[in-house]
Amino acid sequence: MASSPVVSFLRTVSLFRELAEPHLLSLVSRLRERKLRKGEVLFREGDAGQEMFLIRSGSIIISKPITGRVEQVLARMGPGEFFGEMSLFDRAPRSATVQADADTVLLCLDRESLQQLVEVSPRAAAAFFESLVQAFIHRLRESGNLVAEVTRWGLEATGLDVESR
Repeated sequence: MASSPVVSFLRTVSLFRELAEPHLLSLVSRLRERKLRKGEVLFREGDAGQEMFLIRSGSIIISKPITGRVEQVLARMGPGEFFGEMSLFDRAPRSATVQADADTVLLCLDRESLQQLVEVSPRAAAAFFESLVQAFIHRLRESGNLVAEVTRWGLEATGLDVESR
């Protein structure tokens, strides 16, 4: 994997915009490329995981099983976006299913490679972690808003008037 095009790509990913060139070069050597065909499942909810993924090209669908063969689409993501980052920090199973919505090229960063980055370049790791925390906060706020909206839909569907209580 040539470093120059990958470094240029990493500059488009919010997590890496603040990293200096030497830190990006250090990170590039730790990334693995993974290709998926349209419809191919990368992992399913409940699978073990220890890496996060950056979408270099193509697109993916993140979904959660609801009942039987029915799944709720949680997100669609494309180039420059990332997912799976929770598995870098916890040992819990995957929380959703991810499959390719089109032919897709991913870059993988695993837990061991992230630990090596921390040891070799603490500044690069600190910048990465700060960006990751900002992404977590953004996603948490979006989740909170979604919970509120779904709750409102449920209350409207049941006809419960919360102001009359």
